Order: sequence, then structure tokens, then C-alpha cells
Amino acid sequence: MASKPWILLCPSSRGIGFSLARHLLRTTTVPMLATSRSDPQAVKQRLLDGLVTPSDDPSGRLEVVRVDVTREDTIASAARVAAALFPSSSHHLHLAFAIPGILHPEKSPEQVNYELALETFKVNTLGPLLLMKHFLDFLPRRKAHKLDLSGNAPNRLQLPRHAVWTSMSARVGSTADNQLGGWYSYRSSKAAVNSLTKSLDVQLRTRAGPNAMAMSYHPGTVKTDLSKEFWGSIANDALFEPEDAAEKMASVVSQIRLEQRGRCWDWKGEEVHP
Repeated sequence: MASKPWILLCPSSRGIGFSLARHLLRTTTVPMLATSRSDPQAVKQRLLDGLVTPSDDPSGRLEVVRVDVTREDTIASAARVAAALFPSSSHHLHLAFAIPGILHPEKSPEQVNYELALETFKVNTLGPLLLMKHFLDFLPRRKAHKLDLSGNAPNRLQLPRHAVWTSMSARVGSTADNQLGGWYSYRSSKAAVNSLTKSLDVQLRTRAGPNAMAMSYHPGTVKTDLSKEFWGSIANDALFEPEDAAEKMASVVSQIRLEQRGRCWDWKGEEVHP
């Protein structure tokens, strides 16, 4: 029996996550479990509002649940919902997007606030790690049933042949690329995400073989609340609307090959070195 795919997207209430959820609902026929820190039903309505899909009513394949990535109990609860919706005997997690993020910029160590730095690591680093902890088992195993990708069709996003776990990173998380310094907590939290990605992919090589891989992703500078303070310093052609950023992200994630696994890639499909 073929195993049917589903999508995990955390969070989906605003910014890139919101636009990515709508893009994937519009360009695939794959069911999705999306998350929000508050009022999941209101978020679901906003995600579906005015959404036009080529062949179906997407409301039946979208479930939104409450998740606060700084509270493990909410992640565990979401995993239980996923297990009920997508039994491992018939389904597998095909695309996972662990993309929570906050930014508290500091120009020097003297500006580091302990509580804000701790919050940065809780959201940016420990959040994706806890999502890995509770959702790893939904990814296909090496001896999984044949993956059913019949949802692939012309004019839709072409799903990769293997499952992909994607964590949100950033170019400033690259130690090799660090020419400006600053942003101490944010840079280090994203460097840690790249380390987590590599560790997860090493494990997936053993347990999933060619059926699943992990990667991290740099979306560029996107017009979201996280980057609002810096819009004025970014050239217009390097500042993306969330809808454009979501389309680029889905495209890159779907095109990364197995031999490129375990690394960080940007919106142009180019590697961001550690």
C-alpha cells in the first residue's frame, strides 16, 4: 500500500509562514497541519479567505492547531492530533517547515539582555529542536511503503521524491560569512539551527536512507515584522514580499537533491556555508 503525504507548517499565522501555507494549499492537493500560537480557527479562516485552488475546496485538508514553540506540551499535543489525522500505517510527513523566529538585535555584548537572548534561543533554536523531537517519527523510514506522490500535476508544485524537513535559518547564522559582527543572540541561534539540521540529517541517513532528508533555509530579507526595522537599508530588489518569499522557498525545498542534504540553502538555491 502506498503511503500518502502530508505537510507540517509551524507557525502559519503571519509573515512567511502565512504566505507559505496559502501557497502550498493553492499549488498542491496535500493535507496540511498548520499551527498558530492563538485562535487557530481564526487563523484557518484567514488562510482560506479568498483562496482559489485548481480542483478542490482546501478547507477539508487544512487543520490548524495551537502551538507555542516555547511550550513543549503544545507541541506534544499537536503531534497527537497529527497521529490521529495521519496514521503511520497509511501516511507519512513529506514536507515539514519548522520556521519560528524572533530577532532582538545587539551591536555589542554590552547590549545583550539575558531574558531577550534566552527568548531568542527558545524560539529560534529550541523550538525547531522540540518540533524534531515530536514529529521525527512521522517522516518515512528506510523500509517505508512506496511514497504516493499522485498529487503531483502540471501547473502545481512538484513534490520531491523524498520527504524534506526544513528549518528556518539565516545567512547571518554563517560563521564563515560573518563580516559585520553584531546580532550576537540572533546569529548564534541561527548557527545552532544549522548544527541541528546536520545532526537530524545524519540520523535520517540511517533511519530513512533516500526517503527523507533535512535542510535549513535562508529566505533573504522579507517584508515581515521581524525585519521591519531594517527595510530602509535593503535595496528594493533584495527585499521580498512574503508571497514571493514563500514561492521561492517552496521551489527551492522541492528541488534540493539528496546529495545536497544536511546543508543550508538560500532563496537562489545557493549554499550558505557554516
